[in-house]
Amino acid sequence: QVQLVESGGGLVQAGGSLRLSCTASGSFFRINAISWYRQAPGKQRELVATIRGGSTNYGDSVKGRFTISRDKNTVYLQMNSLKPEDTAVYSCNADITINSRSTTMYWGQGTQVTVSS
Repeated sequence: QVQLVESGGGLVQAGGSLRLSCTASGSFFRINAISWYRQAPGKQRELVATIRGGSTNYGDSVKGRFTISRDKNTVYLQMNSLKPEDTAVYSCNADITINSRSTTMYWGQGTQVTVSS
């Protein structure tokens, strides 16, 4: 009933910027929260940022550099001052209420971000 589609990944030099997008579509009642996660080779997936209502939270490694925002059913991750260690596959995750009896998590397919030195 719900699909999440990410876009905006690519190759950028250290110090540069990228903006990722994640759009939710389908049949649902409400998006409660949307998060960005990332997973680099040889590492576990980590939480990058979350937006829930008017509140945002960030992982320690990206504070001051990344900004998460939301416009209706699309969430954005503005990434500035990128570092090589930011290289990873970035995926969005949405906590969605489908109806009065169902609330669940959905994942997007992921988008590759590569930061060169």
